[in-house]
This record gives sequence, structure tokens and C-alpha cells, in this order.
Amino acid sequence: METSLQDRFAPQGRCFGCGPANAKGLRIKSFPTGEDPSDEVVADWTPEPHHEAFENILNGGICGTLLDCHSNWTAAWHLMKRDGLAAVPSTVTADFHVTLKRPTPTGGPLRLSARVVASEGSRVTVEASLSAGGVVTAVCTGRFVAVKPGHPAYGRW
Repeated sequence: METSLQDRFAPQGRCFGCGPANAKGLRIKSFPTGEDPSDEVVADWTPEPHHEAFENILNGGICGTLLDCHSNWTAAWHLMKRDGLAAVPSTVTADFHVTLKRPTPTGGPLRLSARVVASEGSRVTVEASLSAGGVVTAVCTGRFVAVKPGHPAYGRW
């Protein structure tokens, strides 16, 4: 896939972490590595100085946002491929837990990697990591759910 999931399915999305239309957001771009619902989804993102907690170290909340949004898109992609849908369903975070393993440096690009580890019905569990220079700095496990009509996030893509 040459176009990110966000640009392909939510070009007007305004989410702070992943919305292409949010000029002040992080604007992550997630790419599946294959067409199978269980394939890894990756993103490269480069922080700027205003994302720092202190000199040359990424803010922990930004780490969490990156992992949350990337994992959510991984879940949506999984559900679309698993269920043979034409577009990704609207998914939201049910819960997520981030472990900051070491400081995340801001001097270059960061890599997000996520994979579905369980799915049942509209619920998906994703494990993700954030790394700098090949060293994992943070990990996340999250549960995501596809929402139905009537939910505020339904149809937001």
C-alpha cells in the first residue's frame, strides 16, 4: 500500500494523533506490511522539539498518543480485512496500557510497529512498540472496538 491508512480512509480526520486534516496534530501514517488481517502495521514518525519533555527526550504522553492511534488503525485494518469490508470500520480505544521502558530520543525518526494478538466479534487486542534506532523505548497493549450507529465516533472516517 503506497497511501497510508489515514490518508486513504480518513483524509478529513482531525484526530490529534492521526488526523491528516489536523495541522497541529502528529499526523502519523500507518502502513500494513501485507494484505492478511494478522500482518504487522508500521509507521515512521519524526518528532520535533515542541514534542519534547526535556532536551532531546520525547514527552511520555506523546509516546502514548502515537501507540494508541497506531494501534487503533491496526485494529480497524484487521477488522476490515478479516470481515471483507470495503472500508475500515469506525473503531475506538476501549483501554490501553503503555509501558515506557526507557527515554525515547528525539534526534531522528521513530518506528511504530503493531500486530493484532486477539480478535472476537467487534473487539480487537493489539500489541505495539515504539522504537528509536532499533531500540524499543515503549510498548503498549490495547483493546479496540468497532462502534455502531449512535456512538459519537461512528462514521468519523
